[in-house]
Amino acid sequence: MKYVVVLGDGMADWKIKDLGNKTCLEAADTPNLNKLAPRAEAGLCKTVPDGMKPGSDVANMSVLGFDPHRYYTGRSPLEAVSMGIELSDTDVTLRCNLVTLSEEKNYEERVMLDYSAGEISTEEAAELIAFLKKRLDNDVFTLYAGISYRHCLVVKNGVTGHALTPPHDISDKPVKEHLPKGELGAKYLEIMKESAELLKDHPVNLKRIACGKKPANSVWLWGEGTKPALSPFEKERKLKGGIISAVDLVKGIGMLADMQIIDVAGATGNYDTDFTGKANAAADALLGGLDFVYIHMEAPDECGHHGDVKHKIYSIEQIDKKVIPTLINRFKEAGEDFAMLVTPDHPTPCACKTHVSEPVPYLLYTNVKDLGNGAARYTEEEAAKTGAYVADGYKLIEKLLQIKR
Repeated sequence: MKYVVVLGDGMADWKIKDLGNKTCLEAADTPNLNKLAPRAEAGLCKTVPDGMKPGSDVANMSVLGFDPHRYYTGRSPLEAVSMGIELSDTDVTLRCNLVTLSEEKNYEERVMLDYSAGEISTEEAAELIAFLKKRLDNDVFTLYAGISYRHCLVVKNGVTGHALTPPHDISDKPVKEHLPKGELGAKYLEIMKESAELLKDHPVNLKRIACGKKPANSVWLWGEGTKPALSPFEKERKLKGGIISAVDLVKGIGMLADMQIIDVAGATGNYDTDFTGKANAAADALLGGLDFVYIHMEAPDECGHHGDVKHKIYSIEQIDKKVIPTLINRFKEAGEDFAMLVTPDHPTPCACKTHVSEPVPYLLYTNVKDLGNGAARYTEEEAAKTGAYVADGYKLIEKLLQIKR
């Protein structure tokens, strides 16, 4: 028996008036998921525990079966692990976004125009971070370049407990009420302001502006945390597991759980990603010896953050068109029994452009038995109608793994 999770990050949504009061899942053309639904268990799952922020870190940790109350130490250290950064027990890490702010003279009066600096390329970002490193690094603070807009700041002998706002939570809003607060808050703000001065006339940004693109005109610090430790997935589940993701955060969780990291050429973390390539890589790994693969697709979440309804629907349709049938056909051709969990980690409603803590709709399907509990298709409303509910998100995986031949 092979097990696969198809994780559409941020796929769930609220009703959208312009879609005829439908969610993106309801508006999307998803014939393959809808074909599975009557033979699948559908329901809702609370992936974000009460009192915790609805980040992809907490939510993906839950879906992978790790209790966030026990294991969560912050977002940035998970990404740092994936980036190959060696952390001591006294280091504190922060996510360092390259962002686009409005250009008021006073930093405090600026507005968060784009938390991703227009989805800046990894190559452009690497040049900017290298430039900033030469001017901002010292014995305490060290910058590390990551992918696209996602980077890392390591603080030697740091402290936690700061008030730091994710930039995607304040899209199109003034930053004044969301600047760093706490013991090192003034220093973090100083770094952000200095970065803005350094970046405003950088050739990369001048070229982006000339091409009609948004400049990466500041860094934004958030997501602090300390070195985490997860139990090995194979030790906990007695299964060999793998992770497919274009996102350092999810790769970091996999690495800490001693899971195999499966890289896919053409995986971008957005709606232009190679959906078929991810599905085939998962099938190759499962048919090649792994027992469990977690396929993480960031595209719906990125579109939700940008309020991009069109491409969020497109991303959902690509998962339905390219991921679901590819997996099923590969297993069928190999004569391999399988169980599949389809779920978001959290909703990312296009209306608010950020994560919310509401339960997510899940679909649990296997070729070996009928699990149907009344859902006609895979949507938030159909999942809710069944009455099935998983209150502790980290237990959802147990429903998947208890399915046997």
